[in-house]
Amino acid sequence: MSNLFSNIPEQIPNEVFEDIISTDVIRIERILSKGHCSPDVGWYDQEENEWVLVLKGEGVLEFEFGELVTLSEGDFINIEAGTKHKVKSTHPDRVTVWLAVFYR
Repeated sequence: MSNLFSNIPEQIPNEVFEDIISTDVIRIERILSKGHCSPDVGWYDQEENEWVLVLKGEGVLEFEFGELVTLSEGDFINIEAGTKHKVKSTHPDRVTVWLAVFYR
């Protein structure tokens, strides 16, 4: 048994990406962020769909045509494959715990 809120480090100099489950058809990942964002240049442009949930903290997603979506604790969004997006910001003082499910 495991817990999504265990083993969260105090200091997170770089975002942490941890696969929980990975198969040919689905990948479930825990992501830890603290004031992190995507690089200014480039977008996530995935071949998989991504369902993402904020368990703790807050994150702002930006989509290619300027739409911003703020996700707070309990909020989730489904991002279709090929939809260009990035993380605009995460809470600077609290760890944001994301659960991302990638599927085809």
